[in-house]
Amino acid sequence: MRQSAARDARTSTSSSLDVGEPDTLSKMSSIEASLVPRVEFGLCGGSGTLSKPYSDIVDDERLEILATGLCWETPFGRSPEFTHFRVTGSKGPREALAVRMHGWRRGVKRADASLQTFWVFHQAGVRKVLADGGVGSLNRLLDPRDVVLPTDFIDLTTRQDIYVLGDHLLIMRQPICPIMHHDLYMAASEQFSRVFPRGTYLVTDGPRFESIAEVAYMQQLGGDVVGQSLAPEVILARDIGACYAGIYMVVNYGEGVIREWDHAELRAIFFEESDVVARCVLDTIAETDLDSDCGCADLRKPSLLDIPDERDEP
Repeated sequence: MRQSAARDARTSTSSSLDVGEPDTLSKMSSIEASLVPRVEFGLCGGSGTLSKPYSDIVDDERLEILATGLCWETPFGRSPEFTHFRVTGSKGPREALAVRMHGWRRGVKRADASLQTFWVFHQAGVRKVLADGGVGSLNRLLDPRDVVLPTDFIDLTTRQDIYVLGDHLLIMRQPICPIMHHDLYMAASEQFSRVFPRGTYLVTDGPRFESIAEVAYMQQLGGDVVGQSLAPEVILARDIGACYAGIYMVVNYGEGVIREWDHAELRAIFFEESDVVARCVLDTIAETDLDSDCGCADLRKPSLLDIPDERDEP
């Protein structure tokens, strides 16, 4: 991993604007958008990578840190900090913006954090979004340290009607990009002994874990794993016209599944596997096809609310 004169950009030009002006937010967002670097990938780092910058958890000669501590004012509030990095593989250099722990931080609602993160991704021109995280098992066949690459989801959160653009009809019959999903699976299969290439991720609000009765209900719904991050991220990715895929490590049994989970075991999994998960994500960035016909773009249609009524007048 190379640290190429990485710049720290925690300051913002928005401080020079008069916050009393009625159109201040529009001016701030316009100025900030012009400062966001153009990249191909957006990374929603989670507990699977220890919620740390990639430079702290993986030593990889393909990785070059370009900037750290990048923040921007968005229409949804000040963004979380991003790391800007480059990965150079067999297909040449590719750049990414990575955020820690999905952009969540104290004092900011998770819905707002997601909107801030994906506003930045949109301004950066992100085409591919990759995510990682830790999940609990609902399916009794799944054990701690198993890796799951979900192909579908059930959203039980109350974070609804959340969009950066909101100008398209989002079709979710194929929420996960099949090309990136395949590449993540190939990368994970080289590193882990048990990798499951399909499954349903059931999303809850968190941050608490679930009760025994809730887990039993979620199993009846058809969930294989339970976590707190896949939605609204997968929805916002489609909202901005980007592909989405994720890799998730089972870190505990759901309550009432197999046996009670142990906090020490959960902690050990996070610390022992985070660099391997990060390497799988970097492998996917380096090798995935940016221009493949994955079909994701066809699942984002113009909103019916914006289509003129062209019916003949009676």
